[in-house]
Amino acid sequence: MAEAGGWIWERNLRPFLELLSHYVGYDFDGTDWETVALAIGETDDEQADGRYTYPLPGGTCHAEVRLARCVGGDEVSVTVHGPLTPDLRLRADTLLSAYAMC
Repeated sequence: MAEAGGWIWERNLRPFLELLSHYVGYDFDGTDWETVALAIGETDDEQADGRYTYPLPGGTCHAEVRLARCVGGDEVSVTVHGPLTPDLRLRADTLLSAYAMC
């Protein structure tokens, strides 16, 4: 199992998940977003059990995304976990870097 992790601005969470899902081969739609948007409000990055995990079951690859809001900020802690190919791990790292900047 491999991981890519970091943080992004909360306003970038949906486009991050949409692009990551595309790379995995999963069609992330409005229902997926509604589920994540509701769940993220109950998360807390300072609590051991304060994360929310959402599966991205793709055609040739799959991943889990673990999310938690940063207390007192506009950031979301993100970990992409699973049997990630080197290419998918690089893409996840790149998305994390890009969405932390803008």
